[in-house]
Amino acid sequence: MLAGGLGAAAAPARAAANVRLEGQPVQGGYVVGWTQPGAQIYVNGERCAPASRRGAFVIGFDRDEPPACLLEVHDRGEVFRRTLTVARGTFGVQRIDGVPQDTVTPTDPALLARIRTESAMKQEAYASISPDDPFADGFSWPLKKFRNSSKFGNQRILNGVPNRPHYGYDMAAPAGTPILSPAGGVVVFARPRMHYEGGLTMIDHGVGLVCAYLHQSKQLVKTGDRVLRGQTIGEVGMTGRATGPHLCWRLTWRGRHLDPSLWVGARRPV
Repeated sequence: MLAGGLGAAAAPARAAANVRLEGQPVQGGYVVGWTQPGAQIYVNGERCAPASRRGAFVIGFDRDEPPACLLEVHDRGEVFRRTLTVARGTFGVQRIDGVPQDTVTPTDPALLARIRTESAMKQEAYASISPDDPFADGFSWPLKKFRNSSKFGNQRILNGVPNRPHYGYDMAAPAGTPILSPAGGVVVFARPRMHYEGGLTMIDHGVGLVCAYLHQSKQLVKTGDRVLRGQTIGEVGMTGRATGPHLCWRLTWRGRHLDPSLWVGARRPV
């Protein structure tokens, strides 16, 4: 069953058959859909990636998602429409001191140029849209043991300076702890010594659902590799903007920031 609730569907002339939905329509959450392979998906009028080869698709809800979202599934002249009611998320405020100042308010021109270059590389990776759907077989935790040191969506105050919200789920663990891929996918970015992220690996887990794994001390996969669920992809570290060893686990879908912890135990619609 969907948490958060579904609004009434707008009545189309012909309704696309066999559209099933499962998930958590809440800010930072998601809905997984199942329909005909290749059916075209629209969210609020925006054309998204088509359903996968098996018919799976994703709708992700940003941290600041508005309270209503219109889903349309177009398939062979038939249209399924439904307005999803998106529940409000609960986000706190987190103050962190002792962060390197050049990762809070950088001013050096050379460093700013580096940050712009790295940002462009990350945006290219986040734009990946694989036609496969390994996410539909479920997500598991990327660390076997950890302490949640920062929840998704908290408003950050770094060294006394208000910063943008934290779009990751922080998992504190000893340096060297193995990081496991929570689902299958293809590595779309793997690079050490990023200014903010340190050792950064990004994996497309299907139809544009891209996870990022930050602050690694060691990376064991490279761009282009295909990985399996449970495969070791790296080790926990404290590289980049970090005050202690941890994994910052991030998840995006089409520019929307999602809470990856909500995906653990996700299941395909039945």
